[in-house]
Amino acid sequence: MFLDSDVVARTHWSDPMAASQLAVTLASLPIRPFVDIVCVGTDRSTGDSLGPFVGSALVKQLDRGLLPPNVSIYGTIHQPVHALNLAETLDEIKSQNRKSSIIAIDACLGRVKSIGFISVKRGPLQPGTGVNKQLPSVGDFHIIGVVNASGFLEHAVLQNTRLSLVLSMAEVITEALVLYLGDYSSKAEIALGPSFVI
Repeated sequence: MFLDSDVVARTHWSDPMAASQLAVTLASLPIRPFVDIVCVGTDRSTGDSLGPFVGSALVKQLDRGLLPPNVSIYGTIHQPVHALNLAETLDEIKSQNRKSSIIAIDACLGRVKSIGFISVKRGPLQPGTGVNKQLPSVGDFHIIGVVNASGFLEHAVLQNTRLSLVLSMAEVITEALVLYLGDYSSKAEIALGPSFVI
């Protein structure tokens, strides 16, 4: 993971500056004015619920007006995006017929010393690889959080991941996206004109 050339930034959730660092990283990427955030995971597995928790938190921020209307969110605790509906979700995004950047969010398994780290990466997410599933790739960029150790009985490991860790990581990712997208909205309005931001 340390040698992954696709990693743009990597930080531990417990770092007080983690959300700010991730937001600055996102601001450095060539992200289009419309942003689709696809939060992959399921509410049936503690370790795999990172994406849905982020999605639910982002929807609340959107409802409060803290995210701009050019942001669309897919995947929440109540309506997760998972193996059974990922392809359908991607078709829905494609049917919008607008040029957008897709940011995928998911949990992953890694080395013991990597647990708790959050990475921003270029390129698409390959969901399901940690549990030997072949699913459609998703995203122009993706954010992943290492929630537990890999290598043995991955399904059981995900089921026995601490919810406290998942929630803490979800809070950091959510804060980073709100920081970035709130600032990004102001810049987009200046670049595209006040009619862009409703």
